[in-house]
Amino acid sequence: MNEELIKMLLAFREERNWGQFHNPKDLAISLSLEASELLENFQWKSSEEGVTQKKQEIADELADVLIYAVYLADALDLNIEEIIRNKMRRNGAKYPVDKAFGKMTKYTEL
Repeated sequence: MNEELIKMLLAFREERNWGQFHNPKDLAISLSLEASELLENFQWKSSEEGVTQKKQEIADELADVLIYAVYLADALDLNIEEIIRNKMRRNGAKYPVDKAFGKMTKYTEL
């Protein structure tokens, strides 16, 4: 994630003195709640209907999820780029292209 964007998000929070409320537990809860709000945009609709009818709401909720993810990474002193790269390396080992290509099977069943 762009370092300038992360700094902007953290500055926004600090200008409002919200950092005092952002402990890992509450940030994880907030992230989960925002992810649920994202899901609400698809409830009782096909994927295509959700995107067509609620694209702006989906974008707003996805932004909230990502913002809380940045705040949680900050609270845990985790480098977002580093943890994503590490996870993708592990995913690559669990899901080798020759076994996983075109499949939605969990790695334990490949």
